[in-house]
Amino acid sequence: MSTRALRRHITSRIMTGLVIVLSFTAVLALFLILGNLIIKGASSLDWAFFTKSPVPAGQSGGGVANAIVGTGIVVGLAAIIGVPLGVGAGMYLAEYGSGRLGWLVRFIADVLNGTPSIVIGIVGWTFIVRPTSRFSAVAGAVALAILMIPMLARTTEEMVRLVPHSLREAALALGYPRWRTSLKIVARTALGGIVTGSLVGIARVAGETAPLLFTALGNLNFSVHITQPIQTLSLQIYVYATGPFEEWHRLAWASALVLMGLVLIISLVARWVTRQRYGRIR
Repeated sequence: MSTRALRRHITSRIMTGLVIVLSFTAVLALFLILGNLIIKGASSLDWAFFTKSPVPAGQSGGGVANAIVGTGIVVGLAAIIGVPLGVGAGMYLAEYGSGRLGWLVRFIADVLNGTPSIVIGIVGWTFIVRPTSRFSAVAGAVALAILMIPMLARTTEEMVRLVPHSLREAALALGYPRWRTSLKIVARTALGGIVTGSLVGIARVAGETAPLLFTALGNLNFSVHITQPIQTLSLQIYVYATGPFEEWHRLAWASALVLMGLVLIISLVARWVTRQRYGRIR
C-alpha cells in the first residue's frame, strides 16, 4: 500500500471513529435526560395525576389534568393556525418564490426561525393581550403559531423541491393549470414530508414556556375557555419547579416526564409517516 493510500485509509478510520463517538454522545445525552425524568417522575404517575386538578399550595395530592387539557387546546389551536399558513407559504416559495417577494418571505422566515421565543411572547402580549386587556388561550396559540410558521414554510419548501420536475411537466402537458398541478400532483407527492415537518413543528412548540408566560399566563383551575387564561404542562412545570414545596417539585418531575413522552410520541409518529410514505414510493 502506498503512503498516500495509507494516509487516506488512516484518515478515513479516524473520521469514522469520530463520527461514531459524537453520535453516541448525542444519543447518550438523550437517554440520560429521559432516564433522569423516569427515575424522578415515574413514581408520581397515577390515575389522580392525569384526572385531578392541582390542590391548594402546601397540600399533597392532586394532579395536572388542567395542564394536560390546556396543552391540547393551545397546541391544537396553534396547529390550526400555523400549519395551513406554514405549508401554504412553503408551497408558494417552492413553486412561485423565485422573485423578490419569494426572497423577502425566505428572509423573514429565516429571521423568525432565529428569533428567541420570549420575543415572540412579547409581540403576542403587545398586539393581542394588551389591546384586549385579557390573557387567553388564543393569544398563546397565536404566539406558538408564529414560532411554527417559518419552520413549516422552510421545511415544506425543501420537501416540495424534492418532487421531480418531470411530474410537473407531465401534468402541464395534460392541460392541468399550474395551481392545480401544485395542489393535486406536487403536494400529494410531497405529502409524507409535509406531514412529517408539521408534526415536528408541533412537537417543537409543545414544550415552549416563554411565549405563554406573556400570552396564556396560566391557570391553576380547570378551564377550557379559549378566551380565558389557561394552563399548559410547560407553564405547570415552571410554576412547580420554582415553588417552595416538595410536593410541587415531585409533580414538576412527573409533568416533565409526561411532556417529554408527548414530544417523543409525536416524533415517532413523524418517523412512521416518513417510513410509510417511502415504502409506498419504493
